[in-house]
Amino acid sequence: MQQHERPSGRRHAPAHPSRRPRVRLALASAAAAALTGTLLSATAGTATAADGTHAPRADFNGDGIGDVAFSASGAYVSGKKDAGQLVVLYGTKTGVSSAQRSAISQNTTGNPGTAETGDAFGADSAYADFNGDGYDDLAVSSPLEDVGSDKDGGGVAVLWGSAQGITGKGVTIADAAPTQHDRWGRNLAAGDFDGDGKADLAVGNTSNTVYVLKGGISASGTAVKGRYGVKAPVQASGDGSGPLNITAGDVNGDRRTDLVVDGFETATGQYWNTNYLLMGTSSGLSAANAQPLKAGVITGIGDVNGDGYGDIVTGMYWNKADNGVTFPEAADGGKVWITYGAPDGIGSTTGISQNTGNVPGSSEKDDFFGYELDLGDVDGDGYQDIVVGVAGEDIGSVTDAGQLVVLYGAPSGINTSSGTQSFAQSTAGVPGSDEKDDMLGADVKLDDVTGDGRADLLAGSYENTGNGAVLYLPSDGTKITATGSRTVSPSASGVSTTGYPNFGANFAD
Repeated sequence: MQQHERPSGRRHAPAHPSRRPRVRLALASAAAAALTGTLLSATAGTATAADGTHAPRADFNGDGIGDVAFSASGAYVSGKKDAGQLVVLYGTKTGVSSAQRSAISQNTTGNPGTAETGDAFGADSAYADFNGDGYDDLAVSSPLEDVGSDKDGGGVAVLWGSAQGITGKGVTIADAAPTQHDRWGRNLAAGDFDGDGKADLAVGNTSNTVYVLKGGISASGTAVKGRYGVKAPVQASGDGSGPLNITAGDVNGDRRTDLVVDGFETATGQYWNTNYLLMGTSSGLSAANAQPLKAGVITGIGDVNGDGYGDIVTGMYWNKADNGVTFPEAADGGKVWITYGAPDGIGSTTGISQNTGNVPGSSEKDDFFGYELDLGDVDGDGYQDIVVGVAGEDIGSVTDAGQLVVLYGAPSGINTSSGTQSFAQSTAGVPGSDEKDDMLGADVKLDDVTGDGRADLLAGSYENTGNGAVLYLPSDGTKITATGSRTVSPSASGVSTTGYPNFGANFAD
């Protein structure tokens, strides 16, 4: 976000972008009703040409240290409710804090558009060097923006990176087919889908056609090599459906980025949650031989076993049975599926829950294990590690306090027998305290923000009744640690706490 329904949780928000509701999939009508909000995306594109095997890292100011961007899409701007903001924290040798940051709205000088009530600017975002100047840029959506008389038509802008970082200067990316869908930009993913060495941008909406802008973005906001649409085999109708998430990475090792589309299947007529892998080709993305995947809403791609193929990691956070419906690929408390990459696309699949090996905790209804996830190399051993958000975890008597679980990659895949870690706000050294409905793990990010070559952990929560906060936990070179951890708050970062800003609800990928 995700998506659950957040204001894009990657990937998940209602029309009013407050904290994301607990979505339950049932029959088509129930699913469609649940998913009419802005869906957030958890894409996994890299800064240039995503290869799916290395930890993605954005560098917006070109200083060689990773930066992170995330949404505050429910923020008030100039008195406009839910206008939305985007926040960038710039990495330093001591990590990230509010001391070095940008807070961007549609009223920021140079940003195309104007802050308006309900736009949800910043709901989803994806980074890449779209203009080839050496600085990563940021594609940002405002999926609930009214465009003329087109209610919730949606908008996308690309904000340029520079030596000063993301300043707000950018261009609008026009909707490819405004009469055929709404919520242009409700999910975004960046990668190199045709392998030409140039960054492409994939844009989702309420139809099942994902549009790809090829070869970078020009100064006028057009695709350098044109654009095309690829139709994914997921539900598309007038009820606000379309992809829940789109996630980029190289699964088959051919140096072209592939795309995982999380959505609802149309073929069976039952509209169960189904994900598909669309392969990158020399001419771009193709759905001709789309491969079905395990069900789930949140996806990341990274090489957890070091074989050179990007592995697809999908969070299915629903319970095994809910509201009279049984979900055969779920588990009470949630489950994470790992589908290993292979030369032909996908290989074997394994599932992990809190009842697997020494994974911290135990599977309990509504834990939401897999609510969010991300990949990065925490210990520098060349294997991608996984952080899992367990946003519904009860800590003692505190309901939905939330928890983070870190699982480490190995030659055989994710090691669930040893080395696993968990963090809550009651963990020694972690700032804050466990509080009801904090939902720590509302989004998560593994990224090197200190420049030491090791991925650090950032996690969003719905702290203080939807204000939100971002928790920073650094890598000590071998594992994630609470030493040097800190919390970044909206009020210290130029974001109003009026209403429900949802600061940190969705990280850029």
